[in-house]
Amino acid sequence: MMEKLRLATLWFDGCSGCHMSLLDTDERLLELTAFLDIVYSPLVDVKEFPDKVDITCVEGAISSPEDERMLVRVRNSSRLLVALGDCAVTGNIPAMRNIEGAPAMLRSIYTSGNGLQPQIPALDLPALNDKALPLHRFVPVDLFIPGCPPGADTLFTALTALIHGNTGHIALPTCFGA
Repeated sequence: MMEKLRLATLWFDGCSGCHMSLLDTDERLLELTAFLDIVYSPLVDVKEFPDKVDITCVEGAISSPEDERMLVRVRNSSRLLVALGDCAVTGNIPAMRNIEGAPAMLRSIYTSGNGLQPQIPALDLPALNDKALPLHRFVPVDLFIPGCPPGADTLFTALTALIHGNTGHIALPTCFGA
């Protein structure tokens, strides 16, 4: 039997729908764990991103300086980086704010309407980049899996192919340059 691969999953600016699709693989997720150790994920209680990860699946767009720093750490620690879902692949819904920029979005959310104290919070709100951008704008990505979210069957098929090294069966887009 082959040694188990180390899998990490994380999400940045997104809805967690891609992780829900991963859970929707149901009992097939147990089949995958015969070949994978989940070493970092919202599904497990690990606080620090580990070194020497074989496959990392990242959901969500990059929206803050902290996201950028974490993504670079993840890329440097991962043999294969997978952009998981439309937010990671194109920016998708989080990138809708790019039309007006982050400051205008925050003003619209926090100071419009009939709030009792309309103000943009000064505490506990992370610094935001002006634009939300896909992963490949910051680091090289090895595989793009589009979908909002990608279906459970798609995720199972892609992970199975990656586990067994059958990446010739997965279309690797070349239109997204780092």
